[in-house]
Amino acid sequence: MSDERDRRENQIRAAFENTPPLDSSCLRDSSEGDEPFLLEAEFQHVPDWRQVDVAFIDQAPDGFGSALSFFSNKAFRYYLPAYLLADLRDELQQANPLLHLWHGLVDGQLDIPVNERRYGSWTWLEAMADQFQNFSPAEVTAIVAYLGYKAKHDELGLDRPMIEQALRNYWLTLRQ
Repeated sequence: MSDERDRRENQIRAAFENTPPLDSSCLRDSSEGDEPFLLEAEFQHVPDWRQVDVAFIDQAPDGFGSALSFFSNKAFRYYLPAYLLADLRDELQQANPLLHLWHGLVDGQLDIPVNERRYGSWTWLEAMADQFQNFSPAEVTAIVAYLGYKAKHDELGLDRPMIEQALRNYWLTLRQ
C-alpha cells in the first residue's frame, strides 16, 4: 500500500469518524421504482459504514450497485466513506463514488436543469449543492483529497478532466 493512499484512507476515516449514524427512516428520499425500496430493505438495519462489507455495498441494492444514486442526502453522507475507502483500494466493480462526486459539477452541466417538467429551473449545480450541504469542513477536505488522489492516479485520463472541473466549480469553493 502506498504512503499517499494510506494518508488518504486515514484522512477519510478521521473526517467521517463522527458523522451521525442514521435510523432506517432516513435511507431513501425517492419512492419511484423498485431500487429505493430494495435499498431500504437491504440497509434496514443500518450497518455501520466502518463495518459494512465491500461486496455488499458494491452490489446493493439487489445486485444493481446503484445505492449511491438512491440514498437520501443523509445516507449518502453516512455511507460515502465506505465507498471512498473501497475505491481507493480498487475493490469496487459496480459502484462508482467518483462519478457521484463530479456528476453535475462539470462545465456544461452546472446550469442545465435537472428535469424542468418536475423541478422547474433547478439546476444540476443546485441539486448537487443540496445533496452535499451537510458535509462538514473536514469531510469536504477529505473528499477534495480523495478527488485529487483519483485525478493524479487516473492512468487513462478519462476521469481527470471531470474531477478537475468539479474541484474548480464546486469542491474547492467550499474551502474558501
